[in-house]
Amino acid sequence: MTNESSQFILTIGVILLLGLLLSTLAQRTFLPRVTLLLIFGMIIGKEFFDLIPQVFSDRFDIIADMTLLMVGFLLGGKLSKESFLKSAGHVLWISVSAALATTLIVSFGLILAGLSIEISILLGCIAAATAPAAILDVVSETGHKTRFSHLLLSIVALDDIWALMLFAMGMSVVKSLNDHAADAFFVMLAARDIGGAILLGLIIGLPAAYLTGRIKKGQPILSEALGIVFVCGGLAIWFGVSYLIASMVVGIIITNVARHHDYPFHAIEGIERQFMLIFFVLAGALLDLSSLKDIGLFGAVYIVCRSLGKYFGARIGSQLACVKGVTRNWIGAALLPQAGVAIGMALVASNQFPEYRQVLLTIVISSTVFFEIIGPVFTRLAIKRTEQC
Repeated sequence: MTNESSQFILTIGVILLLGLLLSTLAQRTFLPRVTLLLIFGMIIGKEFFDLIPQVFSDRFDIIADMTLLMVGFLLGGKLSKESFLKSAGHVLWISVSAALATTLIVSFGLILAGLSIEISILLGCIAAATAPAAILDVVSETGHKTRFSHLLLSIVALDDIWALMLFAMGMSVVKSLNDHAADAFFVMLAARDIGGAILLGLIIGLPAAYLTGRIKKGQPILSEALGIVFVCGGLAIWFGVSYLIASMVVGIIITNVARHHDYPFHAIEGIERQFMLIFFVLAGALLDLSSLKDIGLFGAVYIVCRSLGKYFGARIGSQLACVKGVTRNWIGAALLPQAGVAIGMALVASNQFPEYRQVLLTIVISSTVFFEIIGPVFTRLAIKRTEQC
């Protein structure tokens, strides 16, 4: 066995054992497991003790993709026809309102602070995205199967779809401002990304709904569930469409079509927690804390405006959907986590508009560090405060 293999396997073992200890500790503190895992990752990462072998951190992208595929699948599983019809109006009103309000408040806030219109629009669109993995983990950790937690997961399932659409339109607006001519390229790109992912999810999900759960009557075995999720993800990445949306569609199809299943997602849930644990520790280890010192006025405005946008946007959507007071007060705070999707959007925008690269990446990366650590605290607090919902 090579030295690299030894380091890789040893690192997994240590992270899983210490992660289990941190999960137990999280139950006795006000901090959610996600935040503790990220802080632990920072301590053993390059920022402090640099204990993560390079051979392990080099594979973070693969671990992240596998984790997010399972997250998408599980989120899709929450959107059964019966449960969605009960809260469809709530989910749509709140998710759309929170995304739009965040985009508008961040964009106008940055413009008033003196940032250029073009960069402000891009950052406003990026701000709409959330962190589905962090929010799902907090909900799973608390163990509260309430109306609030179900509503929250349903909203998160749609959040990044609206964010992608807003981002594509924002990119087109910025390009038209620069070129003085409208360009529908980015809108078409988003339509391909979202539409292609939905189509792929349908192509994989429909046969999977009928074929799975036959070997062990009523229950898909783990190899079935993982095989479906990873085939879906691999094809989505190959075709260049959103693997998160594709896996979510597969989850939606199976939970609504596979009537012979008792509960089609328990197999994934049995292993997803371990992937999530490694994912968050590695994410913490790779956080660049030095970016926080460069956040400046515009970064501070971005953080404040995004927080206000999520809170007031979700509150307005809740009022329009006639959601009761306690949920109305806390749903926006629960949507604060932001992670990889936002950074991905910033990278796309910086490649298309290299003249904005420095400002975009500095603000998005530094604010992501803040929202990754602080956001889950508010999500957990919101769930605790709405336990009776």
